[in-house]
Amino acid sequence: MIKLKQKQEIIIAAYLEGKSQRQIAKDTGVDRKTIRKYVKKYLESRNLLINNNGKEAFDEKELIDDIVQAPKYDSSNRKKLKLTDEIIENIKFYLKENEKKRASGQSKQQKKKIDIYEALKQKGYDIGYTTVCNTIRDLLNESAEAYIKAEYDYGDVCEFDWGEAKIYIGNELKTLQMAVFTSAKGNYRYARLFAKQDTACFHESHVLFFEHLGKIYRTMVYDNMKVAVKKFVGPTEKEPTDALLKLSMYYGFKFRFCNIRSGNEKGHVERSVEYIRRKAFAFKDRFDSIEEANEYLQSVCDNLNLKKQSYNADQSALEILEIEKEYMLLKMPAFDSARIEEPRVDKYSTIVIDTCHYSVPDLYVGKILMVKVYSSKIYCYYEGNKIAEHYRNYGFNEWSIKIEHFLKTLKKKPGALASSTAMHQADPRLQQIYQNYYIKKEKEFIELLFTITEKGIDEVTAAIESLKKISPLDISTEKIKAIVNRNTDVFSKKYDNYNNSEIAEKSKEMLNRFKSLIPLSNEDFKEEVAVV
Repeated sequence: MIKLKQKQEIIIAAYLEGKSQRQIAKDTGVDRKTIRKYVKKYLESRNLLINNNGKEAFDEKELIDDIVQAPKYDSSNRKKLKLTDEIIENIKFYLKENEKKRASGQSKQQKKKIDIYEALKQKGYDIGYTTVCNTIRDLLNESAEAYIKAEYDYGDVCEFDWGEAKIYIGNELKTLQMAVFTSAKGNYRYARLFAKQDTACFHESHVLFFEHLGKIYRTMVYDNMKVAVKKFVGPTEKEPTDALLKLSMYYGFKFRFCNIRSGNEKGHVERSVEYIRRKAFAFKDRFDSIEEANEYLQSVCDNLNLKKQSYNADQSALEILEIEKEYMLLKMPAFDSARIEEPRVDKYSTIVIDTCHYSVPDLYVGKILMVKVYSSKIYCYYEGNKIAEHYRNYGFNEWSIKIEHFLKTLKKKPGALASSTAMHQADPRLQQIYQNYYIKKEKEFIELLFTITEKGIDEVTAAIESLKKISPLDISTEKIKAIVNRNTDVFSKKYDNYNNSEIAEKSKEMLNRFKSLIPLSNEDFKEEVAVV
């Protein structure tokens, strides 16, 4: 490549001295084709600058640069010394592998440029990372996108996006959907885990976010997600879904969409999804329930929002949010994000929502109910009264059964109790009570279920623990009911007959301790004394 000085010598020799290109080539050792190119370009630019007289529009500075700037070597066709055909074929193989993964729904497991570079290095190729990036860009015909720093007004813009989070719920690895909100001005972050990216979860995520803030951002920004974009009307026009229109009309915020594949238009939340997921679940990924995982996720976001931001005058996201609230919209009462269904109760005393069965009290068999379907729960109503609620299932043909819904049926068919789905899904404490004290006593156990329905499993369990201290081998429904109802007549009559034995004295002592926990009225106490 010739230097600027050589370029100057060539032009001066041709233009001022009138030397031929052959002579200049002989004097300088530069190829005649190169000499011809620089001389021709110089003369064209010079003539245009001097003789144009406004006939043709042009960039004067560009022409001047053509004349005076140093020569630039066209390296587009230059053979790369380290980038061999063999390396290019390997890169093409990895790109084809990525394409297959996208087609099979494994887009999150593609090789990034750095992964391809490391794979090549492991194979022993001497290649630079920049060369790999440039080659991949050329092969994919990519163009580098610029992230333009924008200025935002207080309380104006908030961005929304979804991201996946793979965590253990119980002992099962689940892929959950993480809804992420990020304010454009202060980088305030809020995230929530859901089972799916459906309309109910989309609605509920916004409701929870606005309730959390206590105010509403004026403009919400969305990617081209299915729950927000109904269809594409043209190259840039998108028709919003009814779900988004309803949220917008109710809360009063404006919305806009990003251009296709333009993540740089929504940079805050794009980075927030990855950032929050890493800060939260890289350190802890095992939870007993989604509720527990969401509590943990909220605590992580709270800590992130307390961090000082050097690019925001050392203010935290929370501090900026407090300023923004003065400019934000007033919060409306929580939008009811439920989907309404009206199923009929089948012969199993269940309703079916999205292929999954949920039990209701058996006296409603054949009735039509009104059901509110939320992202995590469903509520069942009959004639305006709530009759059942369940955690929502997202599998196929799953059954959620509560044993207390089948008391009427089980009373008629007690033999069906032990093998029933209701029993298998019952509270483990209830199953333990049945196994320990009620095998082949199904009718008595069903009577106990009525007490549990009325008083609660905790009260019954406490009563059994008290009975075990007095007479562990003689536990019955009547005695449990007596303790739960704070009536100890049954125990007084039975155990006070053993006045002369050591065992009786010990039993009476334990009974007295129990009485101190369950105070009797004066009338009850007189009655007990009379019996003794």
